Amino acid sequence: MRLSSKERTGLRAMVELARHYGRGPVSLREVADAQDLPLPYLERIAATLRRSGLLESVRGAQGGYLLSRYPAHISVGDVFRAVEGSLMSLDCMRDDACCDREAVCATRNVWAGVSARLRETLDGISLADILQETGGATPTTGIGGDA
Repeated sequence: MRLSSKERTGLRAMVELARHYGRGPVSLREVADAQDLPLPYLERIAATLRRSGLLESVRGAQGGYLLSRYPAHISVGDVFRAVEGSLMSLDCMRDDACCDREAVCATRNVWAGVSARLRETLDGISLADILQETGGATPTTGIGGDA
């Protein structure tokens, strides 16, 4: 499996925002600088993440972006689906796929199994897990007690 630039950028941005969870909005410039990401590309990815409901934006001089949920409640799978729409890049594994060979394909079950395990793994890793594994500060309580 090869990760797309959108997936890598989206996850790096979300992990950076998770580091700041509970401390108010973070500007995309701060995220871009901390993660060495190009700001224009990050702006497009952040807009996609906001539309998907994973981020909230705050306007104004003290504005920026916030995670919409506690970091333990956002998985790597959530981020990848938000930016790419699917976790499996094989055309025959997409929900809307239509393949003339589907009924006779000898390898379809292999790809279905790989897809299921990949989904299970990525959905089982939260932003909080990543912070904990990398020694980053892990938020202990959510805003409004949603931890």
